[in-house]
Amino acid sequence: MMENRQLRVCVVGAGTHFLSGISYYTLRLVNALARSHKVSVVLMRQLLPTHFYPGRMRVGANLTRLEYDPAVQVFDGVDWYWLPSMLRALVFLIQARPDVVVFQWWSGTVLHSYLLLALVTRLLGARVVIEFHEVLDTGEAKLRLAQAYVRLVAPLVARLAHGFVIHSEYDRNLLQEHYDLEKRPVALIPHGPYDHYQLTDGEKEHRTAPISCCNFLFFGVIRPYKGLEDLIRAFDALPEDEIAKYWLTIVGETWEQWTIPTNLINQSRYRDRITFVNRYVSDAEVAQFFTGADAVVMPYHRASTSGPLHIAMSYGLPIVVTRVGGLIEAVTGYEGAILVPPEDIAALQSALPQAAQLRGKRYTDTHSWEHTIKNYRLLFNAIHPSQLTG
Repeated sequence: MMENRQLRVCVVGAGTHFLSGISYYTLRLVNALARSHKVSVVLMRQLLPTHFYPGRMRVGANLTRLEYDPAVQVFDGVDWYWLPSMLRALVFLIQARPDVVVFQWWSGTVLHSYLLLALVTRLLGARVVIEFHEVLDTGEAKLRLAQAYVRLVAPLVARLAHGFVIHSEYDRNLLQEHYDLEKRPVALIPHGPYDHYQLTDGEKEHRTAPISCCNFLFFGVIRPYKGLEDLIRAFDALPEDEIAKYWLTIVGETWEQWTIPTNLINQSRYRDRITFVNRYVSDAEVAQFFTGADAVVMPYHRASTSGPLHIAMSYGLPIVVTRVGGLIEAVTGYEGAILVPPEDIAALQSALPQAAQLRGKRYTDTHSWEHTIKNYRLLFNAIHPSQLTG
């Protein structure tokens, strides 16, 4: 019988070399788990050849000021082409002797690495958990070869899992459509808050909008499913005799050559009332833009979850968000949310003045990492011997 000891948990997820929302989620989850478990982390460093990455111009840039808890063992990290990084990762995994390994799933580019790491995890006698952020990345879904590869390899990885984590009932349905879950536990664990973007001493808000008007913020990578073009059209449809009340700030890096929003901004009759920052910004700038915002608008066409949504809620800002995917559940209980149908420009236009009326009000974010870890602990107990604690 095993001695009563603290559970050893290893998280496999995104590093900061290819910085993205999953990089932040991996770090926040690991640090939260480290409060009550012995934690290690294996990071995916080079997700794919840099040339093929949409944000290739910033790969390796020092944009985040977050760090892993000193108590966490960090391996940074595994490269897409494996040698020699994968050999070192396997040695790290064996030495860490985890009881449970939690894989963050969001992109097909890591599948071959996840398959090997999950196989070794099983050989070590540890449990495998897969946390789903996307069943299939929207960009990859458009590529036949990538789609076929994911359909072939992802079920092999999923078959190795003892349990799964999802963020909403919407994700549960998607998961059941794509994989044979058998009777393995599926834990619905809401996304934790992104409350780490705060101004430090000497930093000020970034706001080009006059203080007299409501500054609407769109924040995040600009991709077809984000619906930014709908927001620009809705903003452009506001009456001329009322436009002096409003300003639109757009902050995001263009992916998938989705230049329609940029073209609409340039053609807008209110171009002089739109601030456009077309790049991936640093943590300090994130805090500056959200501090300078009066409301956040998220006109997504689809989404399982959203980092920018959780940043907005951590700031307590009024939010206009479309009724899609897991976002509906994510804002449940958040009193500052105005829900509108997706791809409905008229409804979005009507919601903007409503959000402006809430300017200055702040709302309580109902999410917490404590709640996330509590639910993770229940999952660990369901798949691992009860002699372990934490």
